[in-house]
Amino acid sequence: MDVKSTPSYLYWLFCQFELITCSYLMEPWEKVLFYSFNLAMLGLLLYTTYVCVAFHASSAFQLLCSFLGNPRENALAVVK
Repeated sequence: MDVKSTPSYLYWLFCQFELITCSYLMEPWEKVLFYSFNLAMLGLLLYTTYVCVAFHASSAFQLLCSFLGNPRENALAVVK
């Protein structure tokens, strides 16, 4: 993709978004409320996803480690 056409492509995407959501019919103050609400929901969704994925990855890693066993504990058990 050409760098010079990037702003026009982003503008085209924004126009498509306005057409899909019918926000081009809204007054400016309604657009501000609509966009801020959507951005807030997107931010909360991304934050929640980040926290939950980190928690589940951590617990899955701990479970995997418990299945595989800790090599140090196994070696110490043999020595004792």
